[in-house]
Amino acid sequence: MNITICGAGHVGSYAAEILGNLGHKITVIDTDSTRLRSIEDTMDVATVQGSCASAEVLRRAGAVDADLVVAATNHDEINLLSASVAKGIGAVKSIARVHHSAYFAHRGLDYQEHLNIDQLICPEFSTATAIARTLRNPGALAMEDFARGTIEVQEFAVGRKAPALGKNLMELPLPQRTRLAAITRDGNSFIPEGSTTIQQGDNVILVGNASVFEEARQLFREKKRSRKRIAIMGGPSMAVWLCRALRGGNFAIRLFEIDPVRAEELAEKLEWVTVLQADPTDHSVFNEEHLDQVDAFVALLDDDEHNILGCAWAKSLGVPDAIAVVQRPNYMHLLPSVGIDKPFSPRRVAVKEIEQILDDSPIRRMSSLAEGYIDLYRIRVGDDSDVIGQRLRDVKLTPNWMIAILQHDDEMRVPSADDRIEKGDILQVIGRHGEEGTLKKIFATG
Repeated sequence: MNITICGAGHVGSYAAEILGNLGHKITVIDTDSTRLRSIEDTMDVATVQGSCASAEVLRRAGAVDADLVVAATNHDEINLLSASVAKGIGAVKSIARVHHSAYFAHRGLDYQEHLNIDQLICPEFSTATAIARTLRNPGALAMEDFARGTIEVQEFAVGRKAPALGKNLMELPLPQRTRLAAITRDGNSFIPEGSTTIQQGDNVILVGNASVFEEARQLFREKKRSRKRIAIMGGPSMAVWLCRALRGGNFAIRLFEIDPVRAEELAEKLEWVTVLQADPTDHSVFNEEHLDQVDAFVALLDDDEHNILGCAWAKSLGVPDAIAVVQRPNYMHLLPSVGIDKPFSPRRVAVKEIEQILDDSPIRRMSSLAEGYIDLYRIRVGDDSDVIGQRLRDVKLTPNWMIAILQHDDEMRVPSADDRIEKGDILQVIGRHGEEGTLKKIFATG
């Protein structure tokens, strides 16, 4: 494919490297000649110096014939304009990276539709969502987060005195828009049916809309959890996303921001969070706030070195779980040796999202939920599928398959038994490993 990338910063340069290595023809636009020379010296890509918001510059970069234009500068407005102009002059698809929630959450206006952009991506949001999922449940599954955090997927052991024990699925008062997707019992994983009884020692995979997920999970818990204490270092936009993702999830959050103006802004935005204008790596602050008693320390500064050192320092003083956001991939291999439990890279997240957008295949294996037993597939329903117009209760998939998530146009949800499948719907299907052929026949994916 011919791909034009606007911006040679962290995300743009990394996307150029990864997509170029996959065999795509890459052209990078940036106003900074130094950045472009660095890319030319290390990658087999073309470069154009100039403003990517200019139609003339985009034409020189080949955007007229591009299969994809990725606008990934550090400025939201430039990205939105560049992606829109690229589509206007002939690009097949365009993607704009945004940081601000007003653009990504469509507050006041659907900027994506209004500007004729195919996809908005927000690596900070996706990274914050992944961190929140890890904090809620360290065993949470690494599932494609295409639902912008509105759907949860978690795997956990059933508690010894859980309300669900001894009951079959038909008896369980699971909230609407939740599904028990799979059970692992005595080393074997399977898709449950209505008559399946929950037993002690079971591990379950639960899928549900975020708004009702915790209610559903209580059926499998032994007792209510105590509040989990979280310390966050740094207050960029990612911190706001993270605090919002954790809201109402039984977390006590303290956010440390040394800039007084930003700290005041955060306190106004996040009234359920304790915001402190202080440096948590200051020994006196650490002791005064008893940060050795927190459950997790999360470093979100826009500085890799400070994030790494802050986490290493917190671990050395007794914090059990340290999470660092790191942009540069050459640091990733160092992190386990300094005690950092989980690193997250927004630019890796961004490139993964771009790769998923590029993949137009009608059926794609996303991940393994139980190695060798249960897989997760993304499926686009074909025009000739026999299931079009059918309600889910009438589609005979069990015992091997379950439709966990349904996407119709831009709406994504955990479906109910009465939801109907329409032509072009995108499904997340959980089921038996190695039976892609059966899925192709059922959904006529070609």
